Amino acid sequence: MSPAPAEPSPSAAERRKYPVPPDVLERFGELGRENSTLAVLRHARIAEQMGLSGTDHKALDLVSRAEGPLTAGRIAQLTGLSTGAVTGVIDRLERGGFVRRVRDREDRRKVLVEIVPMDMERYAPLFESALVAVEEVLEGFSPEERDAIERYETEIIARMRAEILGDNHNTP
Repeated sequence: MSPAPAEPSPSAAERRKYPVPPDVLERFGELGRENSTLAVLRHARIAEQMGLSGTDHKALDLVSRAEGPLTAGRIAQLTGLSTGAVTGVIDRLERGGFVRRVRDREDRRKVLVEIVPMDMERYAPLFESALVAVEEVLEGFSPEERDAIERYETEIIARMRAEILGDNHNTP
């Protein structure tokens, strides 16, 4: 059974602000860079084991988290890739059996990209070590500390999403 969802936190503007000393900002910056680099390397390794490039893997991730099929144009917006590059990504994902092109039911001129149902058990082992690490680390934090970590991560993701994708949505 999953835990009850956390209470919505006040917006950043509503919370009290605490000055951040330069050394603390520098430490968090270094931690963020190291985490980012290792995440890219982990996902490059996972992509390779799935027979994909890193770009194709992340495009597949974005499409899989969308609420439904996406147009190639929307995938281009989400990834920051050109529409020509996205066509190549979709071609490779389609050849790999990860996605398929389908006609939009409302506008038959429009082509959508949808995820092909996958055998998740086949790919679960690729992510297992990351899930185990997260669980083991979180076991060392109290529920209140976890709430603070989750709030930090959520706010960082929201700001990155707004900067990179130009929106404030939580999903593609």
